[in-house]
Amino acid sequence: MSKSLQAIRGMNDILPEQTPLWRYFEGTVARLLDNYGYKQIRMPIVEFTELFKRSIGEVTDIVEKEMYTFEDRNGDSLTLRPEGTAACVRAVLEHGITGGGQVQKLWYVGPMFRHERPQKGRYRQFHQVGVEVFNLDGPDIDAELILLTWRLWGELGIRDAVKLELNSLGTSEARARYRAALVDYLSSRLSELDEDSQRRLKTNPLRVLDTKNADTQAVLVDAPKLVDYLDEESRVHFEGLKARLDAAGIPYVINPKLVRGLDYYSKTVFEWVTDKLGAQGTVCAGGRYDGLVEQMGGKPTPGVGFAMGIERLILMLETLDQIPEEIARQVDVYLCAFGEAAELAALALSERVRDQLPNLRLQINAGAGSFKSQFKKADKSGALFALILGEDELAQQVVGVKPLRGQGEQQTIAWDALSEHLATCVVQD
Repeated sequence: MSKSLQAIRGMNDILPEQTPLWRYFEGTVARLLDNYGYKQIRMPIVEFTELFKRSIGEVTDIVEKEMYTFEDRNGDSLTLRPEGTAACVRAVLEHGITGGGQVQKLWYVGPMFRHERPQKGRYRQFHQVGVEVFNLDGPDIDAELILLTWRLWGELGIRDAVKLELNSLGTSEARARYRAALVDYLSSRLSELDEDSQRRLKTNPLRVLDTKNADTQAVLVDAPKLVDYLDEESRVHFEGLKARLDAAGIPYVINPKLVRGLDYYSKTVFEWVTDKLGAQGTVCAGGRYDGLVEQMGGKPTPGVGFAMGIERLILMLETLDQIPEEIARQVDVYLCAFGEAAELAALALSERVRDQLPNLRLQINAGAGSFKSQFKKADKSGALFALILGEDELAQQVVGVKPLRGQGEQQTIAWDALSEHLATCVVQD
């Protein structure tokens, strides 16, 4: 017997009962970014593998272990994008839209791919909203990115469940000095490190700082601190960022072990974290990457951005019961028609109502059926009201409006007054 077809492990279908919440989240984000002056960009899902090796770093976990890489028919090595920043930088370079110091404030949304062990909140195909800003080098734009995410958490009703962590990685030169001091310290206590940290010490030493191993964390207590190696430029930049967050009333904590997992970060790094999702605590993260555009062949161009995980934020909305009632309800009004003449009239009537109330979610019964069966479908749809159109209503050019969720008694409304009535009891509800 052949094996039944199913989705790849860690790559999930988003079913019809789930998509309204996704659309609500994505719509809220899009509207907010529009209001802050950001423009959407859409990049391909597949890029040349070399792009990610050059940008993310060949000795990162992503490139070494997690990328979906394959050869196409031309023999080119291609990779499903594991993150969006590198692809966005490639796009702005290819099309020259940051040349001459042009400021670009961009955002994108879509799937990313990493071959990780699937668990709740961490998948092999996952979705992100990413924001990237080019040619602004001051702490004011860093603060704006944090402010707009803070506003988003407020609009979603999850602000009390997230915490902002900040750090500064300094310039590449300052980070190199710190890396050397950290390696010297950890090498002297090599036997006390866990196996993964011993490997990272040789390939990406700063990643040892965010280890979850308790024994290694104990070793790190007396390790050199990155803040002691910051250059003056980075120190002034970081103080400017903190001053702006203080002025805006945004609470934060300094996390000296926050380094992020990508090689291209410099100066500001930040994460929004939560304790509501178990081990998968980061819901949004980002920072500066002032050297990345030049590293990828462009002219020196300041850059800063962030990415937020949609699956984790959807899970937070569900966990904290922050799903708006109108999102859970996918139908406002269900129109039941009995008899062929009524069915024909119902089509015309429903389209007239849609013309007058474009935001009304009106579903018309399809497949005929008895009075009982149509009402059963109306109730199952979640609609607030059922509209009844039978022979008597057709003759009088009226429609019955029956509350399905306990909003009062059934009423009889003239066709010409139906839209106004529904606008009062549904659309403004």
